[in-house]
Amino acid sequence: MIENVSPAKAWEALRTNPQAQLVDVRTDPEWAFVGLPDLAAAGKQAVLIPWQVYPAMAVNADFVAQAQAAGFTPEQHIFFLCRSGVRSVAAAQAMRDAGFSHVFNIADGFEGPPDRQGHRGTVAGWKAESLPWRQR
Repeated sequence: MIENVSPAKAWEALRTNPQAQLVDVRTDPEWAFVGLPDLAAAGKQAVLIPWQVYPAMAVNADFVAQAQAAGFTPEQHIFFLCRSGVRSVAAAQAMRDAGFSHVFNIADGFEGPPDRQGHRGTVAGWKAESLPWRQR
């Protein structure tokens, strides 16, 4: 089972653990129009590897290979982020199945669940916890 961690706990690990890295598994339109975690204060950048390929939203069959090509090693602590914490669990599980044992899902993702008005980013998640983010 993949461990869920809060966005704040993930941010703390990213800031304090040199072996920690964040993989944002959302799609290019999400990165472009919704925003990205800003890891500059941690001296890092989020690695962008889509779990599903837009617009068909088919699972990215090359996900693990792309993560390996990005330089990830099994010793690293890898935190996975999507919109709400669902795709990121699947991505983390794929990496665990490939031999990466330090994988974590960021609970509630970047935007979290919708509020009563159907808006995301206000109830839970990276944005709602006021962690650093930016527009692409």
